[in-house]
Amino acid sequence: MDQTTHATIAPRDPQTVMTLARLGSFHQSRLSFMRVLLRRLKSERWTFDRPRFDIDDTGVGVAVYSAHGPKHSYSLIAFANDLPPEKRSDRVIATEWDATFTLYDGVPSDADIERLSHNIPKQEAGRVSERELSVSRANRSVRLWDDVVESLAAGHQPDTARVTEVGYLMRTTAVYGSGKLGAADREATADRPEFQAPFQIEMLSVFLTRAFVMDLVEHMAQRRAPETAVPLDPALRRRFGIGNSTGLGMAPYLINHPILLNNWIAAREEALARVRSLPRALPGTAEAFRVFARRARANAHAWQSEHPLQQEKLAGLRRDMDMLATHLAAADLDSGQPWNRLWNWAETTLGLEGQEQLASLLLEPHGELVDGLSGCMAADEAGTTRIDGAMPRARLLALVEDIYGWALSIDWDARDAQARVWYTSEEKLEPRLGERFEEEIEPYEQPLCPGRDAARMNADLIASDAATVAAFLMRHPEHRHIARRTQIAARFPYAEIRDNTIAADMLPIDLLRAKLSFFGACHFDPRSDRWVRINMYQNAPFPADLAAGAADDWTLPQLEETAP
Repeated sequence: MDQTTHATIAPRDPQTVMTLARLGSFHQSRLSFMRVLLRRLKSERWTFDRPRFDIDDTGVGVAVYSAHGPKHSYSLIAFANDLPPEKRSDRVIATEWDATFTLYDGVPSDADIERLSHNIPKQEAGRVSERELSVSRANRSVRLWDDVVESLAAGHQPDTARVTEVGYLMRTTAVYGSGKLGAADREATADRPEFQAPFQIEMLSVFLTRAFVMDLVEHMAQRRAPETAVPLDPALRRRFGIGNSTGLGMAPYLINHPILLNNWIAAREEALARVRSLPRALPGTAEAFRVFARRARANAHAWQSEHPLQQEKLAGLRRDMDMLATHLAAADLDSGQPWNRLWNWAETTLGLEGQEQLASLLLEPHGELVDGLSGCMAADEAGTTRIDGAMPRARLLALVEDIYGWALSIDWDARDAQARVWYTSEEKLEPRLGERFEEEIEPYEQPLCPGRDAARMNADLIASDAATVAAFLMRHPEHRHIARRTQIAARFPYAEIRDNTIAADMLPIDLLRAKLSFFGACHFDPRSDRWVRINMYQNAPFPADLAAGAADDWTLPQLEETAP
């Protein structure tokens, strides 16, 4: 039976996919935005240069890294700082950093750099123009920076085990785009092919930031001991990524952008469905998958975290990867719809971590089948959110029961069901999560619990005799936002998280991980239930390597590096 006549496997049901526990088990994949970016940079033969690197002996100065594509050039402008250790903080309230950055639209002049030198180091206290596409900052790793500088200055390489343990020399504490601080709105660049996929500006900024950080540490070592200093070994150099500290500020994003969320999940689920639907393994893919599975197993065993929540998840992932290895030793992956048979086995055998790791692994050898879906992951949300007032009230009621049936069974008067409150801090205008029954914050609550709001609207819909949604909302305008969300979710099946986002046991890090997995982050390391450290671009090629090397086989360790 050929592929065109074989029954197609449908994408997974949103009720299965869109729970917090499963979203919090997602892993990076071929559709993650870092990988989408590097594939494009490689295929379009982008070139890179460093037109300026003026850093003094103390590590203070400015550097510019430019990327040149078919039609546009972009430049990372980096301002390096000699920050005293006592001022180094990952918190959003920090006012100074080891380095600050902006991604400039084009190649900056000296006047541009002078203007930006008075604003970028100030971050939120500064202002930029529409020529700037992103603003970011980073701090050195206290555990590793000095060790690497001292080792290189002394003429030898830093300890490999320590490099592997930390994995980065700097970590970003924010990468702002889309109009933040006066930077260009997304609409200004959305028509450029290189920015068609989401967050490509931010991913390009971090990619160039990694190159700057590695150049900076080698520069500092050379300035400290010109006679003895050596550069990093190229293989060891690639083991450094860019760390990132992400907190609650990112968590509500997925709730506030339902159509964008749908498009991300829908692309991933369509990719998985395409692979599962194959009647037989395409040439070479069975063996390639087995290799990827072994590498994922090695990655699971090398992945470390000190947080109990993550340690439990890692233990489960390692068990799952061990069971997958045992299963693959005897599995037939060549015919009889092999990927669907493997998936069905996983759904009844593996935990959520293992299932979602497998979902990513199944895409790896099938780039030609799934990579094009990255072009479907953006969203124009402005024109798709008008309320359909002519919809019959009965139709809206049926949609609520279908989409939010899980929420209708919850007792929303119970303390545990409504224990949390999402609000916005006055000082930083950042999302925060408080305790409803312990703090005086309920008057400031943000509408970030669609399930509860849908249940409230459902009760009023049942009691109403209005014929249409418009008539209903005239009497109950407090339900406008959830009526709109319900109509959106009816058209975009993965738009809504099917879980209680204000429950006492809700873990905000599940929201963070879901979003960061689409960025392409690896080695999630929660520091509480509200913020997490990750690594970006670890083992990825550097800009100068893209022309001659592979652009997309770096997210999992090579077997000889970290085999368990």
